[in-house]
Amino acid sequence: MLTREELKKNILTILSEDFEFKNPQLDDNLRDVHGFDSIDAIELLAKIENVLGVSLTRAEKEAAMDIRTINDILDYLEKIERERAA
Repeated sequence: MLTREELKKNILTILSEDFEFKNPQLDDNLRDVHGFDSIDAIELLAKIENVLGVSLTRAEKEAAMDIRTINDILDYLEKIERERAA
């Protein structure tokens, strides 16, 4: 199980390298500040699956649709890891 700090490092790297975010902040609204759209979200979920080494269920992917900030992504990933560890 990855720590929040490890998850944050991975997500920031993905957003900077793959989505060309410049200096992303944890509370930036991804859509408003960085032009993130639904296709980007699908790509990000695939990359998250690689980071976690698991496939997300349909329900887990649907829950991701409420994500607006990087902190939301981190909360989402921690929740998935907790649920899977239980």
